[in-house]
Amino acid sequence: MKLGLINSAWSQAGRETTWGIQKTKEIGFDTIDIQVDPLSIDIRERKLIKDECDRLDLPIVSLCCVAVGLIDFNESVQRFSLERVKAHLDLVYEFEADNLLLVIGEYIWNQEVIPPEEQWDTGVKNCRLLAEYAESLGIKIALELEPFKLSLVNDVDTMVRFIDDVGHPAFAANIDVSHLCLSHVAPEQLQRLAGKATHVHISDCDGKVHGDLPPGRGVVDFPPYLQEIKQLGIDGAISIELEYAPNPDEIEAWVTEAYTQTAKLMREAGLRD
Repeated sequence: MKLGLINSAWSQAGRETTWGIQKTKEIGFDTIDIQVDPLSIDIRERKLIKDECDRLDLPIVSLCCVAVGLIDFNESVQRFSLERVKAHLDLVYEFEADNLLLVIGEYIWNQEVIPPEEQWDTGVKNCRLLAEYAESLGIKIALELEPFKLSLVNDVDTMVRFIDDVGHPAFAANIDVSHLCLSHVAPEQLQRLAGKATHVHISDCDGKVHGDLPPGRGVVDFPPYLQEIKQLGIDGAISIELEYAPNPDEIEAWVTEAYTQTAKLMREAGLRD
């Protein structure tokens, strides 16, 4: 597998987008994931991102999209969210990437007022429509498992059920190692995602709250998860997801540390191409 970085790691640096792309290549990453909203940038920014990644031979693997409106009870919000996610999928195609990393959000009102199965069914219906659109572009959607109590998809059981309910080959799972730890998912459970997973995120955490730390700064026991991921035979990338560094002035050291530690873990697991 390739080792990538989600470019949002550089967002606190206060520098132009190309600077973060250049630093990603300079540190040694094989690929990059882009977190950007196509409705918030113009064609010049889109072209700048693609041209710079091409110039550096740094393939874009995935784009990130949070679209909680896909399970909103207002049909107008759902329609807007569908069009917004389609715009993300268009950008995945334009960037010649492999997949769109999708977050669909949480049950509202403590699973009261609106029956939770109604939100679930709404999410399934809209994700199936998006999967059909993704297939027409020759790309995939990777659904992220979120480690929060009211998230629709917060463990392997709900991930498998949601993917099966959508029932489309262009709709698959993203495996996020720190989220698995926070959700108390045993590594061996990942084999239930055989043939259903297409992308991987990696970071560390304190075992209690969402953290996205460089590996080694938390409590995640990475080797068992990486061995299970290896057995899945995913033909793709493991992308590091980082939250803000304690000292923004040292962001380069923060990202470099994450790269060094992850590269070591992948090498020991026999995962790095």
